[in-house]
Amino acid sequence: MNTHVANKLIDGSTGAWEVVIGLEVHAQVASRAKLFSGASTEFGGLPNAQVSFVDAAFPGMLPVINRFCVEQAVKTGLGLNAKLNLTSVFDRKNYFYPDLPAGYQISQYKQPVVGEGGIDLDLADGEVVHVGIERLHLEQDAGKSLHDQSPDYTYVDLNRAGVALMEIVSRPDMRSSAEAAAFLGKLRAILRYLGTCDGNMEEGSMRADVNVSVRRPGGPLGTRCEIKNVNSMRFVAQAVEYEARRQIDVIENGGAVQQETRLFDSRTGHTRPMRSKEDSPDYRYFPDPDLLPLVLDRAWVDEIARGLPELPDQKKARYVALGLSLYDASVLVAEREAAEYFESMLAHGAEPKAAANWLNNEYFGRLNKAGLTIATGPVSAAANAEIVGMMSANVISGKIAKDVLEVEWVERTGSPKTIVESRGLKQVSDDRAIEAAVDAVIAANPTRVAEVKSKPKAAAWFVGQVMKSTGGKANPQKVNAVLRRRLGLSDEG
Repeated sequence: MNTHVANKLIDGSTGAWEVVIGLEVHAQVASRAKLFSGASTEFGGLPNAQVSFVDAAFPGMLPVINRFCVEQAVKTGLGLNAKLNLTSVFDRKNYFYPDLPAGYQISQYKQPVVGEGGIDLDLADGEVVHVGIERLHLEQDAGKSLHDQSPDYTYVDLNRAGVALMEIVSRPDMRSSAEAAAFLGKLRAILRYLGTCDGNMEEGSMRADVNVSVRRPGGPLGTRCEIKNVNSMRFVAQAVEYEARRQIDVIENGGAVQQETRLFDSRTGHTRPMRSKEDSPDYRYFPDPDLLPLVLDRAWVDEIARGLPELPDQKKARYVALGLSLYDASVLVAEREAAEYFESMLAHGAEPKAAANWLNNEYFGRLNKAGLTIATGPVSAAANAEIVGMMSANVISGKIAKDVLEVEWVERTGSPKTIVESRGLKQVSDDRAIEAAVDAVIAANPTRVAEVKSKPKAAAWFVGQVMKSTGGKANPQKVNAVLRRRLGLSDEG
């Protein structure tokens, strides 16, 4: 394929193409019990150990709606600024699959519990893109077919059968792989803030079906293909990139894109055919005769709305008002745990901007390098607040602060102040001591002094030497000021 991505358009051999993307995200409801039975939803149970008679579709077994799952769906709808439908209907979606014991899935079709909403995406280039939400409906998950347990048989595990899912369907408003990945990330963050889905994509708690088509810019929509069960933001971006290029290649070589369901292979980064794409008539939807329409009480919905937590966009606006840059605020609110850690630092007296800089530029990088999370990291928010506080008060320099963090990382004392006191790491701010150190470096390097007269920027070398001679403990601002006076350099030099 001879195409390449340029902004939001893809250049083919016959001109520019636009990719059109919509996502259908299946988010497992954070609930201990399934949607229509009391069976456990705990991850990692022995195969078929968490299956009720309802889940296994034994004759005569009737579904009973889980009120808490409905509450979680309502909360999610409110968090997505979506319309709540006070009356919704459960339908039977008929298809055969070995891990679907009843031969149908209980879902919602024409009357979902949540209607239109939307979320805003903050892209890396500063652009804000609004993506509409078409609907959110409740449905039960199917079981799992295991094809790799035997060369001769496929095994079926029904532990997931009946688990409550929220299917969140976007409008086809995304125009790049970056937007699709950002949408999944932002949606995951909102659900985790709300507590309605844990977002553990590696455990299957959240996965996306990615609908991709291509067209000439502004032209009619092309034939879409659906890529099933993509389970990471990176894989969503890769799947979109490959599928868009594949469709362009098909069209430009005289073919026609076939509407079909495809799978994404994360090892190759390619998509491959799975089956022809079904349309709603293929499923023969009809209202489930065992379930009455779901009718919500407005007062109950209002009560849920009053209990909503502060969501990422609201939190980001508050952080910017505290003096943080838009970038720093966006990084902190992307994960609920990061925001909670930051706020804990503030509660322990850290200055907001200094705390954000320290976390984003130092501590989070160490966590990533060590393969740790905020929850498993070795340094408490109180300890990091203490380090930041000492930097802000000029008790220690930025370099010494990193050394203190290293000691705290390993020894876990819980008291960076004690580390500074016991190891004599306080910053030297005494004018006489700094002047003596500067004079010693100047005296030892007369040739360098002559160079500075013609190249004032070379004074930075002297700063480094003074910091080295004082073990990094000298106040760098005072060192720089003394040096410029001693070397006869202007403040602007």
